[in-house]
Amino acid sequence: MISPTAFIHSHAIVEPGATVGAGTRVWAWAHVLPGAVIGDDCNICDHCFIENDVTIGDRVTIKCGIYLWDGARIGNDVHLGPNVVFTNDLYPRSKQAFEVGMTIVQDGASVGANSTLLPGITVGNYALVGAGSVVTRNVPAFALVRGNPARRVGWVCACGQKLKLSATHPHFTCQCSKQFEWVGDELIADS
Repeated sequence: MISPTAFIHSHAIVEPGATVGAGTRVWAWAHVLPGAVIGDDCNICDHCFIENDVTIGDRVTIKCGIYLWDGARIGNDVHLGPNVVFTNDLYPRSKQAFEVGMTIVQDGASVGANSTLLPGITVGNYALVGAGSVVTRNVPAFALVRGNPARRVGWVCACGQKLKLSATHPHFTCQCSKQFEWVGDELIADS
């Protein structure tokens, strides 16, 4: 079902059976297959492909040249930079059945341009993946990762600013005034 307030460019293909939410924009040469679910107020840029078993939350930006294969789960308020690569087959072989690996990007996370996400990983809430990274394992919430393979190099606030943390102090404040604390080995935002 396509919401009456969604915009579908005349050169986009949204197949019957796909769901496109209110206020979402699907631009030229994007292709959305039946069964895909796209939330409200999303922006699906040019030359994107969204396979059948894909769920996209609300207020998501999917920049140009991204292909979301079966098993992709994208949370709310996610930003995917241009040409981010999603994979869903850990052992690809031509014309052989495979087990679809889920790739999850949780609420508020951002993935930089030209990054690659292997199947079976989760990018945590508000995490930031630097451009060109190859993500081979889970990324904790609020983590800043980069490189090949991607490694944690810091922590970021929900506002996107890098946090200055110390293992000897239990509480931290971002320049935006949001507060954080260590709980075990996780960084948690205070409510």
